[in-house]
Amino acid sequence: MGDVPKKHKACVYDKPGEISTKIVELDTPEPGAGEVLINLTHSGICHSDMGVMMNTWALLPAPTQEGQVGGHEGVGKIVKMGPGTENSHVKVGDRVGVKWISAICDSCPACLSGNDGICFNQKVSGYYTPGTFQQYVLGPASYVTPIPDALDSAAAAPMLCAGVTVYSALRKSEAKSGEWVVLLGAGGGLGHLACQISARGMGHRVIGVDHGSKKDLVMESGAEYFIDHTKDNVEEEVKKITGGLGAQAVLVLTAANGAYASAVDLLRFAGTLVCVGLPEGKPVPIAKAFPQLLIMKAQRIIGSAVGSRKEAIETLEMASRGIVKTHFRTVKMDELTDVFNEMNEAKISGRVVLDMTA
Repeated sequence: MGDVPKKHKACVYDKPGEISTKIVELDTPEPGAGEVLINLTHSGICHSDMGVMMNTWALLPAPTQEGQVGGHEGVGKIVKMGPGTENSHVKVGDRVGVKWISAICDSCPACLSGNDGICFNQKVSGYYTPGTFQQYVLGPASYVTPIPDALDSAAAAPMLCAGVTVYSALRKSEAKSGEWVVLLGAGGGLGHLACQISARGMGHRVIGVDHGSKKDLVMESGAEYFIDHTKDNVEEEVKKITGGLGAQAVLVLTAANGAYASAVDLLRFAGTLVCVGLPEGKPVPIAKAFPQLLIMKAQRIIGSAVGSRKEAIETLEMASRGIVKTHFRTVKMDELTDVFNEMNEAKISGRVVLDMTA
């Protein structure tokens, strides 16, 4: 793979608590036992990255440190193998991805039950672990995600978080083919992928809810109906579309507490609300989640994190077959702060991917 440079470029959070990034030069690390060194070419930019940078998630155990390399949707080629990786499922030259959970212990109760996405001893890419907004990163040979040959690197990057997150959430909803699914935040980075996976991959009937400016993207992504939450009464429209019953599943794919507040009213009997978007600031209970009504209607509220390594592989395979395609644009490393400002103003439709080849 050629010579590995001693230094490489990275984007760091230089003023945690503010929207601010800076390009710096870092020493290129050597892979340790069980690790591989990856030359990253692309990284998706996720709303979670902004939450970490801004220190707006009240439940994080510690404030983000100055100089933290962010990012958790990285794609690139392995350029060096560490000791003990001779019998690994990957090799030098392979394209692989680094996810939100960059490493797991593989031995805690969560890992042993197949729930490695909530490993008790997880390392989080971009939070107290160097993330993917850089040209070289380390990853465990046993946990990096293989990228299918048919999938472009820039298109693959958002699948490593947004894609696998919504795929896992839809599976947990247990909605069956032909049943109604409501997606709150349907035109966002997670939402437009959820529309495609739900409608085209799982055969659901999808109702997308978002700002009117995102209608075209939502409908193009496979939604059967679109509701503009800024103009329409969402509950009335959902009930009208579903014959008065409501949806079998409602996924909240936005960080807005207001979306959670409306979600329970959209469910039918025996329906499932899946919590995916992480609200920022002080935690707020889900409005109208009254035990009496949940019991009487046999409804469920569940949480869904980023998905397992198996689900990540399945998501990428689905993308490689053209069932789901990321709507994205690419930017250079020096534009990262501008992207976060756009994100903060809710001006981004689909996804933005950082191109680190320049």
